[in-house]
Amino acid sequence: MNIQELYSCFTEADGISIDTRNITPNSLFFALKGDNFDANEFAQEALNKGARYVIMDNPKLVTDRDKMFLVQNTLVALQQLANYHRQQIGLPIIALTGSNGKTTTKELIKSVLSQKYNVKATQGNYNNHIGVPLTLLQFDDETDIGIVEMGANHLNEIALLCTIAQPDYGYITNFGKAHLEGFGGFEGVIKGKSELYDYLEDNHKMAFVNADDPRQDAKTITFSRFTFGSKDTEPNLEISYLPNTEVASIHVGDQAIVSHLTGTYNATNMAAAVAIGHYFGVSFTEANQAIQNYIPTNNRSQWIKQVPFSILMDAYNANPSSMELSIANFAQLTTSTPKIYILGDMFELGRTSEKEHNNIVQQVVETTHTKAFFIGKEFFKAQASVSSESIEFYETLDDFFAQYPAMEELLANKTVLIKGSRGMALEKIVSFLK
Repeated sequence: MNIQELYSCFTEADGISIDTRNITPNSLFFALKGDNFDANEFAQEALNKGARYVIMDNPKLVTDRDKMFLVQNTLVALQQLANYHRQQIGLPIIALTGSNGKTTTKELIKSVLSQKYNVKATQGNYNNHIGVPLTLLQFDDETDIGIVEMGANHLNEIALLCTIAQPDYGYITNFGKAHLEGFGGFEGVIKGKSELYDYLEDNHKMAFVNADDPRQDAKTITFSRFTFGSKDTEPNLEISYLPNTEVASIHVGDQAIVSHLTGTYNATNMAAAVAIGHYFGVSFTEANQAIQNYIPTNNRSQWIKQVPFSILMDAYNANPSSMELSIANFAQLTTSTPKIYILGDMFELGRTSEKEHNNIVQQVVETTHTKAFFIGKEFFKAQASVSSESIEFYETLDDFFAQYPAMEELLANKTVLIKGSRGMALEKIVSFLK
């Protein structure tokens, strides 16, 4: 099956399906393979549930030659289809990556640009070698601008995603200590994320750049870019950051923009969205309205306030860089109630894991004298180096719950930061309270 034939099937169908548990009617089903499954085995089930066609790569399982079509590799075929579709629709695409803040920044950019354009963007964190093609295949003739989030935990992943999406613009939020195990260290992170810059430069495309970040500034100095930042950097768009005890705020033009997000790191994410909107002709007033209307969800810098609790839930993900920023931001907040830290393990750090977890414990010890709970096997190893009645260590979340069955009493009338890697499932603490 060649790409034109595959594209014909796509145009006849109503969207893409990759999971027989949620087949959409008249969809094009791709029988992908995983470590523990082979969707070729469910090809007939996909048709029975309403799929129009099935794309598969196991000839032994073809039972309907009118609706089942063979390719050499279904994943590669999905990626090729997405790239072909991207070329057919020809709309401007903004790609973004980085160690921290990708999804929040993506949502802010979408909110701002949507004031003037019909915008489609990556849903959730569908930002890998499967998610990016699925995102591209959602763009249609009515889409004015597409936003594609790109995630990676190894070298060459961003490069692959760029060849599929062929972005016209790119933005890197930052370089941080994320996925150190896969990238082989911090320098590997920089190299891997910079694959977006490599694509933009090689193809004469444009980068949006936070000029206040020396690494981003240096990486993009030689090619087409639009910069934002403080006046000292002489950016294309000057933005200043307003001090605030609880929420991120910026000032641009004649607008003071106050968000529902917390932390100076989110102020930078806001600035990026405003700058990109400004480049595409969205006024500061429109951008202000968009950001004020954006309410964070999915445990990302999300305030949960209900008497008698006040919880800053930032437990969607964590790495040393984001953890350090969250702790520093929480420490400087002025609150009317005592603070408590509940911090969970950071994953995918490889041989640096022990050192990075120890560093976080020491940061908490040095910056605060309030109560702190560290949960997870990696943090649990650090307890031998700390002697403080205000700090407690638990190997698992269940151990923590067992020690404090009356969680409401522990956290009542407190301001609480909850942060850890997604696999720690710290959101269960909030569910327990409710």
